Amino acid sequence: MNPFETQTKPLEDYFMDWSKMYPKSYNKKTTSPFTKTRIILLNGTEFESNWFLHQFARNCNNQELRKEIAIVRNQEQQQQKRISCLKPLNENILEETIGYEQLAIELTAILAQNEVCPISKAALDFALLEDFDHLYRFANLLKKDFGIDAETMVGKFTEIMPGRPTINEHRHPMDNVRQFGDNTTADPYTKLVANIITAAEQQTMNFYMNMAQTYKNHLGRRLFAEIAMVEEEHVTQYESLKDPNCTWLEQWVMHEYTECYLYYSAMLDETDDYIRSIWQDHFEMEVAHLKRASMLLEKYENKNYSELIPEPEFPKLLKFGENKAYIRNVLKTVGLTSVEEEYVPAKELPKDARFFCHLKQTNRNAEEVASHQIIEEFIAEFGTDYRYEDKPHPIKALQNRESDNITAGTK
Repeated sequence: MNPFETQTKPLEDYFMDWSKMYPKSYNKKTTSPFTKTRIILLNGTEFESNWFLHQFARNCNNQELRKEIAIVRNQEQQQQKRISCLKPLNENILEETIGYEQLAIELTAILAQNEVCPISKAALDFALLEDFDHLYRFANLLKKDFGIDAETMVGKFTEIMPGRPTINEHRHPMDNVRQFGDNTTADPYTKLVANIITAAEQQTMNFYMNMAQTYKNHLGRRLFAEIAMVEEEHVTQYESLKDPNCTWLEQWVMHEYTECYLYYSAMLDETDDYIRSIWQDHFEMEVAHLKRASMLLEKYENKNYSELIPEPEFPKLLKFGENKAYIRNVLKTVGLTSVEEEYVPAKELPKDARFFCHLKQTNRNAEEVASHQIIEEFIAEFGTDYRYEDKPHPIKALQNRESDNITAGTK
């Protein structure tokens, strides 16, 4: 599929009325978990697009270009509102959170398995184990506070057990910044990956930032706040992989191309006919946006889109499915942390390393760290933690269900 060859209506014909912007919500009990993950992913993609275009406008001194930006941004906002309202009224904050974490795990695993850039793949694998642990912590809170088994919500496609303990994920900010790539030489898929994963993790970070204070008890509020800080680390990592030397207009074209890729992938992967029609509709809209951004790139910078996207045919499409074997293999790297741009075994670092100093400053009392406290309280109440495993955990130190191992990989 080459989106530049797809026929569209004039851009101004894509504005929606209120009835179109407010769709029928999905049924939380019968809808596929992968439909839910696609909704979260594309909601986050529209959020990223909207705020990118706001920042572009705030850094643009060309009034005519600012007006062009406003047109597309308004339509991106309408798309975001439409996608966001697919969420049903009866889905509580933690049920939605389970979808966010399943998306983070499965999306990261899919992208990592197809990534050809070793720097990008290492970053994906590294953060994967942290999102994997977040699902486990939130699933225990869901079971404790609502009596709901998260395994039914993830359709048993994703195992629920510890990853890199969240308590050990709080690194010094400088150690989350990676080396950026070169957009002129990077593989087309690698450029897509950086855009996709940055938007997805940013959506999760924003959701937790805004929802933490709305939870019904102190432990839940603290757990959201703690994991939101790790999502800040993930966004820092992923956005740093993107080439900052691209102009604003070049970035805009890549944003629109990424959206076209995601909507086309979702359209072919979707099992719900009603929601598939939305993805198809939005794909056509995004093609119109892509063509407009490309036209503006040529008008104002005298550059053809082919300089950015020499092979416009989409690479391998994004298709959700089970990734348990891959994730279990990546779990073997649970003991890694990052130092500057490198990933190293934490237990090999000196005791006065910046990693341990920052952990000590952040986690002054381990018993007061929410990600640890939720497991300890759950075990105290129910005897063992809540898990969904097809077989025992691949890391022996994390197989014990009667205590929370918070030193795994650091000693």
